[in-house]
Amino acid sequence: MFLEALGSALLGFALAWAAAHRLPDRLPVRATVLLTGTLGGVFGALVTHGALGPGHFLATLVGAVAVSAVLISLLVRPASRRLRRSAAV
Repeated sequence: MFLEALGSALLGFALAWAAAHRLPDRLPVRATVLLTGTLGGVFGALVTHGALGPGHFLATLVGAVAVSAVLISLLVRPASRRLRRSAAV
């Protein structure tokens, strides 16, 4: 279980780092993104391990990455494009 938690934390951190690197203008402060990705990975591993039981190392890591990606996606803000309104409003 320790290796699953460590691996999922590292995968969540790597996913968060990649997201923060690719979308710096659409995400909040980098530390928030990195922490969310890491903790999301650990939480995802805990939930997946609890659902599947021991002996499913790769499935646990996949579940951890999925939960981490979902939590990081919740941090994404819309693009800063202004909407143009019609003159007939």
